[in-house]
Amino acid sequence: MTAVTDTAPTAPPASGLMATLRHARHVIGENPVTGLSFGLFALFLVAAVIGPWIVPYDPFESDTAAALQAPSAAHWFGTDQVGRDIFSRVVAATRLDMAIAIFSVALVFVVGGLAGVAAGYFGGWTDRIVGRLADTIMAFPLFVLAMGIVAALGNTVTNIVIATAIVNFPLYARIARSEANIRREAGFVQAARLTGNSEMRTVLTQIVPNILPIMMVQMSLTMGYAILNAAGLSFIGLGVRPPTPEWGIMVAEGAAFIVSGEWWIALFPGLALMLAVFCFNLMGDGLRDIIDPQRRT
Repeated sequence: MTAVTDTAPTAPPASGLMATLRHARHVIGENPVTGLSFGLFALFLVAAVIGPWIVPYDPFESDTAAALQAPSAAHWFGTDQVGRDIFSRVVAATRLDMAIAIFSVALVFVVGGLAGVAAGYFGGWTDRIVGRLADTIMAFPLFVLAMGIVAALGNTVTNIVIATAIVNFPLYARIARSEANIRREAGFVQAARLTGNSEMRTVLTQIVPNILPIMMVQMSLTMGYAILNAAGLSFIGLGVRPPTPEWGIMVAEGAAFIVSGEWWIALFPGLALMLAVFCFNLMGDGLRDIIDPQRRT
């Protein structure tokens, strides 16, 4: 007599999104530094989205009677030279600086990434045009080039985004070109061609997903540079115009008061700027671990 064994039903495989979320939770839990960077990023996002509505004071409201007050229970970060609450202005400035970083990086990711993929995959005149354009931009000191673009177009937020995207174009184009050039003769790409896929479909379904991890790392690093670039332009008077809350402007305004002892005016906006750049630099490795299929088990 043959024994009958009961076999438990096999659980269905997790969907792609759920598997990615599970892997992301594992990566963040295993690496405290990565978890810290994502926590800081979440904090900056919250400050950017709801910060202007939860701050204790109006970021634009001045009170000359409370000017140059040191940090206290009433004003956590103190007040500036016209009595504006520095904590409220630092939080409100997060929205503008994050918006500049996100939109400039998104713009250069699309334009530079696609241009680099086209140059690496198709070669020929496409490669020569993209290469010469990248070389031309790299011939200038990047911050000086950004200064010239903003000075020529006008110091508006839109022009700062455009200038930041232009100076970062060579980085994305060269990375995407090199990765696409390596993979265009790979077996899976040739198999996609043999099954009848068009060149455009092959690029979008086979090349782009495989270069996405390294591009995501570059995006994270570039967001930190974008914030520094915007703050630097504002510091020298070519960025956002006062009295708009922006970290670079606030550091520039506070620099004149450090000698007289009002250190808090420049310190707290500078700390916010430092934490933002620190956050994006640390996020790069974590994003690569999460997105790269070869690192999933």
